[in-house]
Amino acid sequence: MKLLFYRYGSICEPDAIEGFEELGLKVDQMTEEVHNKSLLPSECIRLLSTQLLEHPVDFVFSINFFPAVAEVCHIFRLPYLSWSVDSPVMEYFTSAVKHDTNRIFLFDSKQYEEIAPQNPGHVYHLPLAGNVKPKDELLAKSSPATLERFSGDLSFVGSLYTEKNPYQRLKNAPAYLTGFLDGLMHAQLKVYGYYFIDELLTEEICRQFADHCEGFYRLPGENALSDRQAISQLYLGTNITVLERDLIMRRLSERYSLDLYTGSDTSNYPKLRNKGFAKTLTEMPIIFHQSKINLNPTAKSIRAGLPLRIWDILSSGGFCMTNYQSELPALLTPGVHLDYYGSMEELDEKVAYYLSHEKERAEIARNGYEEVRDHHTYPIRLAQMLQLAFG
Repeated sequence: MKLLFYRYGSICEPDAIEGFEELGLKVDQMTEEVHNKSLLPSECIRLLSTQLLEHPVDFVFSINFFPAVAEVCHIFRLPYLSWSVDSPVMEYFTSAVKHDTNRIFLFDSKQYEEIAPQNPGHVYHLPLAGNVKPKDELLAKSSPATLERFSGDLSFVGSLYTEKNPYQRLKNAPAYLTGFLDGLMHAQLKVYGYYFIDELLTEEICRQFADHCEGFYRLPGENALSDRQAISQLYLGTNITVLERDLIMRRLSERYSLDLYTGSDTSNYPKLRNKGFAKTLTEMPIIFHQSKINLNPTAKSIRAGLPLRIWDILSSGGFCMTNYQSELPALLTPGVHLDYYGSMEELDEKVAYYLSHEKERAEIARNGYEEVRDHHTYPIRLAQMLQLAFG
């Protein structure tokens, strides 16, 4: 079986390619969008059509969903498999999702519940995975000096979202609206495992928000995206993520040695050590392995599923401290493979506990690594995907 992998530069694309090849599939790659982020859909359609005519394949695959790719595959009557690693992905609300040639795989069960009715029988829930082999090889060849360089008590690799927060576009809104939204977001901050924002946004609240938000996001053409969904996930979800990460950085940097690998502004946290961006393939696995505790505050727009960061930490042999997500107990065992927090107070308590219980922490990290290695690798997930897609 041969596939065309349509790439745009996601950090997990090399892992998926390796997984397909391990299953015995031949992988062609189309990489124009990796190098040209302004590639127009019309140009994508032309390039992809030419590629498929000159180099026939059994199906096309991508990380996340590209409507232009779906349109071409529908014309060619060729299966198009896509696997989400982000949420929200607004392209899943476009009319191209409805094509019968699609096989759409979503890692977040709430995302699945939202998108599945658009194309019954062609949308599936599929958790993400980890790739231990390249991380093992990287760690084995890393020098003691390199390992020491990335060692630390408490680490977080990621954005604080302050530089990409669309909620900041809400301007001159009525006091009632901002007061209501502030109360709603701070209430959601205290609840893990259940995202209730959508349920409390009335039509009037949504109308006022859209009226006072500069460049309010709406998909062009026929689509299934409501203003409520856009406000809940894109605007409020992102801002709640900003608020939570601010609380975490403030609280933990005052109590512990905290390393942050980010391009975000950290001037508000004088005791935090900002070490800049981490290189995905050559530095992140070492950070995860060498940090006593790796933090994973999941972006709030991921309402139920486990983000890629958890799988990357565990497959690097690192100890992961994540917020509670409702899908967590079905995939991993808290206290055995990783641990979670359900409040800022619990996070503080567990960080203190695991920093002082090295043996237990190391055992959990080892268990998590072995669980991913044995049950949650890319070949395992992709085999499940192919079984669902083709039977």
